[in-house]
Amino acid sequence: IPTNALMEKLHLKYEQKPWAETLKLVHFCMDKPPRRPVSNPVAGPLLSCMEKIRRTLNAKSLFSVMNRLESLSKQKGLNSHVSPSGTACYITSDMFYIEVQLEKDGKVMDVKLAHLGEAPVVKLIFCSSLPYGLPHGLQLSRQKDYNAFGKILEDLSNIYQIPGNSEMKAKGYLALQALEKDLYSMSLQDRTEDVSRVTEVLHGKVGHLVPRTGGTPLNIEFYISPYQVLEAELNPDSQVCGAKIVVTVEGTDTLHRLPISPLIADFVTGEDGSPAFLPLTDEFSMDLPACFLLKSHQPIPMSSSRIQIADLKLAPLYELIVQSTLKEKCSEDLSTHNFCFFVSLPDCPKHCYFINKGSEKSDLAGALVSKIPFTHPKCVPGLIEVLRHQMAYNTLISSCVSAKHINEDDSELLYFEVTPQKNTSVSVSFPHPKKDNLACVVINVITSREIQCSLHLHPEDPTLNSSDDFISRAVKR
Repeated sequence: IPTNALMEKLHLKYEQKPWAETLKLVHFCMDKPPRRPVSNPVAGPLLSCMEKIRRTLNAKSLFSVMNRLESLSKQKGLNSHVSPSGTACYITSDMFYIEVQLEKDGKVMDVKLAHLGEAPVVKLIFCSSLPYGLPHGLQLSRQKDYNAFGKILEDLSNIYQIPGNSEMKAKGYLALQALEKDLYSMSLQDRTEDVSRVTEVLHGKVGHLVPRTGGTPLNIEFYISPYQVLEAELNPDSQVCGAKIVVTVEGTDTLHRLPISPLIADFVTGEDGSPAFLPLTDEFSMDLPACFLLKSHQPIPMSSSRIQIADLKLAPLYELIVQSTLKEKCSEDLSTHNFCFFVSLPDCPKHCYFINKGSEKSDLAGALVSKIPFTHPKCVPGLIEVLRHQMAYNTLISSCVSAKHINEDDSELLYFEVTPQKNTSVSVSFPHPKKDNLACVVINVITSREIQCSLHLHPEDPTLNSSDDFISRAVKR
């Protein structure tokens, strides 16, 4: 039967029936065991069709909200059932359950989360797009943001993706809780009442920490670029968002010694001011087939000399930085074969930057890093500093990259060649303004907060009215 004729027959058959009844029929057919095996190619369109019907209803009634929650649970591999009163939906797994309390009109009243062995507590886990710093709350369930709620269900399930039985998975959750408490203690150690978020991000031992809420992992904001710092200074009401990582636990093929209770006690510090940790005795730790992870939503180009992680695909670091920057700045796919970019600055001739991506030598190679494994909370401050250092270097290089790689007007162009050096150094070569020779500035990013620059000229060329200290301060700013 032609599609149009089939749709017309369906319209005629069900035009007198309400949407809720049609949905109920489809739901019944989906839940009813098939008389013969149904292949995936057939089941796929049916599942897609049912999801479209649910979205069309837009969850405006108690019945449709329940159906959306049940469907979402199935998609995420979880179980669900409705309470006898018909006003509560329970989403369950072997390790946790979520109770969603609804009113008769489908409005969400309450969302509770209980992990294995814990009493249910009200968790503000059903929201998104809230102002910076506000906790995830019931607002999401009232906004019916099912995509965000589905992501939270995934994150909750991922906490327990550890090999072994329920007891082993529960120990993995205890390890994550212990780590989070230690990180929170570290974040409070040097904090003063009037410290700004920007200062905490750039200088705090563990950056700006936002605790885990329900399934939303604990996240750390660890770096803000100089342009973003300037924006925050000029517009205090703006909520600039820097680079973030989340903290989680993940199953592994080998055993690792992980703490299962907090190791920082009463803010005791060592001689160097760092927190003092209790030893990993059998009382405070155990061997688990898991490790902790710092995970980034966007892979970070990192120098191979900065961090050692197995099974990473190496490539020239500059090439990775340029490609990541273009992906962020441009929606279209730009050719970067010549690595030549044009940058316009206010009251200044246009700049042309040629980025020499260098070779694949080990000290100039890099990799895209999206997760960093570790096993002890004391590793985190050091890893944060490494990430800050790399982000500062990447920010410097990415400032030479623009979406514009073809120039229509070659008049009044200033040309620069950017070349990688060892570690986190870069040289910028350009024509001497008064001679035909080249001048060069070597920029060394010592840390995320310290930069040194040195100007190099041909011995016979006249000096330029710029000291090394002035150039360093200008670049840092």
